[in-house]
Amino acid sequence: MEIAEKIQRLMDERGITPYRLAKETGVSYTGLSKILSQQTKNPQIDSLKAIAAYFGKPVDYFTEEGDFSTPEWATAKDIRDFKRMLEEDSPIMFDGVPLDVESRQRVMDILTGLFWDAKKQNKKTYGRKAKTDTNNKDTE
Repeated sequence: MEIAEKIQRLMDERGITPYRLAKETGVSYTGLSKILSQQTKNPQIDSLKAIAAYFGKPVDYFTEEGDFSTPEWATAKDIRDFKRMLEEDSPIMFDGVPLDVESRQRVMDILTGLFWDAKKQNKKTYGRKAKTDTNNKDTE
């Protein structure tokens, strides 16, 4: 997903117009319009920082290939597993009622954190380094 698409999605979820976003972030309306129309593929970092701060997202949310921040230790297989989990587009329900867009995003953000925490713990417990440490203890 492109930077423009991510910004537009966040704006839609919160009911924010480009004019309001420009005014409240200090990014020029013209500059924001160029980003949203994808005339500007790589916006200035100051503009991206202001937009990220406004939406409460890290800057890499807009620059990463997914809708998530990938930890530096994640392998290509880990990333595929995560994308597969996110692609399941079934509605998220609470008490039999589908969640609204903003609540769904919050749940997905929590699931993202839980997913990466579980992967990291799994690598510590069962990963190559953990196996090597166990083997070294056996030979001592």
